[in-house]
Amino acid sequence: MAVYEVRQGTSPVILGFPHTGTHVPSSIWERLNDNGRILADTDWHIHELYEGLLPDATTVRATFHRYVIDANRDPEGVSLYPGQNTTGLVPETDFDGVPIWKDGEGPTEANIAERLRAFHAPYHGALAAQIARVKAIHGVAVLYDCHSIRSHIPFLFEGKLPDFNIGTDMGQTCARAIERSAVEIAAKADGYSHVLNGRFKGGWTTRHYGRPQQGVHAIQMELAQSTHLTAEAPPFALDVAKAERLRRHLRKILEAIEAKAFDLQRTGSEA
Repeated sequence: MAVYEVRQGTSPVILGFPHTGTHVPSSIWERLNDNGRILADTDWHIHELYEGLLPDATTVRATFHRYVIDANRDPEGVSLYPGQNTTGLVPETDFDGVPIWKDGEGPTEANIAERLRAFHAPYHGALAAQIARVKAIHGVAVLYDCHSIRSHIPFLFEGKLPDFNIGTDMGQTCARAIERSAVEIAAKADGYSHVLNGRFKGGWTTRHYGRPQQGVHAIQMELAQSTHLTAEAPPFALDVAKAERLRRHLRKILEAIEAKAFDLQRTGSEA
């Protein structure tokens, strides 16, 4: 099975999907315990949720599951949130802190090195290539990294997560105009809550590629799964009515970001 899927577009916007894949090679599947095989930490249905919202956008999607290796973690294994509970490059537990591997079957350093080579590196090679291609066309590229997570996970955060969690690493990964456009539309979305650089400030992907001074902007959108799932539990089914309501707001956000990208293209501004 291909490690990633790419659909090239003509827009300055690129949609990244590092966590919607559910493929686990049989040799790794056999090492997961019953809890791990639930694949609970998938970004369920996110690529479907964004389908067609910005027709000319490029998309890059990992097909492998984050339990194989997490495409949104530093390949050096550096924690995104030092001092806080999180999961690593190859998670040892799920988001509830419960082990996902059979006893003695957790990944070794050699396993991790091989998975970096076979999965993590190819995905990011494809993503970097599309960013370079889009920037060559427009002089600017915007990576919009698409994520979701359950709204209640005591192991990771207290209380209920806001619906729209926008991350720009405290404004470092994209122009302020792009950040503002996403925040303003999320704030106007009736019935939804939002936060900028709250618990999720942008993962490794956003932080790695976001270089606004070089014309490459990155922003992460972490959606609470309560906004589009029937329940945040197996079988993690998509609620079509919820999804359609949410898609209207996501479309506005993407269109606004694209418009700002064209503005930056015309002005040559970094901010």
